[in-house]
Formats: sequence, C-alpha cells, structure tokens
Amino acid sequence: MSNILIIDDEKAIRKTLSEILSYEGYKIEEAGDGEEGLKKFKEKAYDVVLCDIKMPKIDGLEFLDKANELNADVPVIMISGHGTIETAVEAVKKGAYDYIAKPPDLNRLLITIRNALDKTNLVTEAKVLRRKVTRVDEMIGQSPAIVKIKDTIEKVAPTDARVLVTGENGVGKELVARWLHEKSNRNKSPLIEVNCAAIPSELIESELFGHEKGSFTSAVKQRIGKFEQAHGGTLFLDEIGDMSLSAQAKVLRALQEGKITRVGGDKDISVDVRVISATNKDLLAEVEEKQFRLDLYHRLSVIIIHVPSLNDRKDDIPLLVEKFLDDICQEYGIARKAIDSDAIEALKSHNWTGNIRELRNVVERLIILSGKSISSSDVSNYVIPRK
Repeated sequence: MSNILIIDDEKAIRKTLSEILSYEGYKIEEAGDGEEGLKKFKEKAYDVVLCDIKMPKIDGLEFLDKANELNADVPVIMISGHGTIETAVEAVKKGAYDYIAKPPDLNRLLITIRNALDKTNLVTEAKVLRRKVTRVDEMIGQSPAIVKIKDTIEKVAPTDARVLVTGENGVGKELVARWLHEKSNRNKSPLIEVNCAAIPSELIESELFGHEKGSFTSAVKQRIGKFEQAHGGTLFLDEIGDMSLSAQAKVLRALQEGKITRVGGDKDISVDVRVISATNKDLLAEVEEKQFRLDLYHRLSVIIIHVPSLNDRKDDIPLLVEKFLDDICQEYGIARKAIDSDAIEALKSHNWTGNIRELRNVVERLIILSGKSISSSDVSNYVIPRK
C-alpha cells in the first residue's frame, strides 16, 4: 500500500482528498501547514506528497525546496486555488512532479498520482539494479596470501600500472580486477570486461577494436570496440592466454602508442585505457611454444598478482562458507541455515579442483538439500554426488 502525505491548511480540502484516496486504497497522512508537513516528511518515508502552495509558516514552494534536499526521489504534486501559469512553471522548475489547480479534477488527480507512483517504483528499481551491477563483492579471507593480495591492491590500484592476475580457474581473478578498478582514480569511468577465451579468434579484433560498416560481410553498421568503450576507465582482458597472435600484435600497439584502428578503418583513434589482464596459463611457457608474444607479456606484467587455489588457503573456507550462507539464503528469501563445525571440517578436507566457484555451488546445493542445519552427513551425501 502506497503512503501519501497531504499538506494543506484547509481542513475541508484535506478531508475530501483523504477520503477519496483512502477509498482508492492509499494510506493517507495529513499535515495542516508546511512546517508540520516537513516534520512528517523527515520522520517517515512517503511515496507521493500532495502539497498546497499558499500556506502559513512554510509555503508550498519552500516545502518543495526542503523536501528535494531531503529526498529528491519523492514526487511532490503541487495543488493551489490561487495559482497562475507563472506559479505552475516556477513549481515545476523547482522540481515539482506536476501542478494541479483547485478544485482538482478527480480523474486527472488519480492519473497523476498513479504516474507519480510509477516513477517512484522505477527510481527504486533502478537504484536496486544499479547497486547489483556496480556492487563489488568483498574479498573474503585472512590467510597470508589473501592479506598480501589486499595489500598489493591498495598500493597498485591508485596508479595506472598494468596488472597481470594469474591463478587457476575459479579462484577469483575477476574479483581482483574489480577491486583494482574500484580503488583506482578511474572508478567513475567504466570497467569493461572481455573474455578472450569466449570469443572466436576471427572476431576478437572486431570485439576489441571495433569495425567500420562494410569491413566484412556481416558488418552492417559501425561498431565501437571494447578499447573505445573503456576510454578513461579500465579494460579487463580475462583469459588473455587464449588471444590469437594477430590480436596480440594489435593490443601491443594499443599499449605502446595509446591508439587503435577499427577493423576496415584507416583512422587512428586515441584511447586512454588501463589494462588489467588475467590468465590461468603459464604465459612464459606459452612464449616458449610461440603461442604468446614475449614483448606483450612484458607490457602486461608490470605488476603480477597471483591468486592461490582454494586448496592452498583452506583456513579461509569457514569464512567463505559463512559468506555464501548469508548471500544464498538471502537470495532465496529463506531463513539463514546454520552449519555444524564437523561439516566445516569435512569441507576443509575436500579437494577443491573448482576452487571458490565450486565451493559456492556446493554451499548452494547444501542449502537446498539439507534440513534446518547443515551436518557432516549432508556434506558426505551431497558434496560428491553418488552415482
């Protein structure tokens, strides 16, 4: 049920609006002047405010200014029997959602309130989605290796030094890259991610550098590549060991000169990008096998951060399990499940070939299949599914 605050010094108007809107299913609160309305606005969250303009103590326009300072996302609909076009324009300029003259047309009032509520819901949803998109998960762990990684991120992030993140699949290399960007001076600009292993070799150059219309058969329009998209920010090249040699040569040029050329184009485009790369391969071994350029390796590896496997940091497993229990139970909308100490020990003794990604999947499986709490027998039954 949506909460609406009605602010008007005319009791009859307040009563009429309150009865109408209550009948429509809204929860209504009233205030007899702007001062009382502002006090209520500070104390409680409202979805919409209906506010008269001519009032004692604090008039409607002054209330509007103060309300916008407190929470600009709440739509304020101004209502007045003494208004003019100039007053309406001024109210809208100050941030009012709409202006309705007294006596208000009932249909228009209800439509305006409904539209204002839709706006409130959209704003709320956008904030939730933005938080989900921009949220950077905490780096969980107190092992010496993780403490060292956190310390390195603090030192390296504010610089523009290129970083190579190494480690097995599922250890959290992407999380290291996200924290390097989050703590950098570029965090207001985008972090653009490219999984080099997921893009066919014949398309990787178009993905990274873009292409001009007509440069190849399916190039029906111009495309902006990842380097340009990341201008001013950070480009994360995940699984860079899988990049083709021809693409490696162009990446090397981009790093050396700060310029790229779109596929099918002849114009140099300047780009200001910090590159963070990651790999699960031994790039020096790849160099020996002529699969990776040595000069590119040296360009990428100004700083090397190695993320250990979960088997090398098993003392962090209890902390990780507690975090996953919190997150997954919250996602499912269920009460948080407890886990027995014996179950934790059983998880610590497991061989985690899939690292943290595997651990999270296991915790999710245990939450779904176990009873009110997770026991060591649950771990025995569900961590390694029987044939």
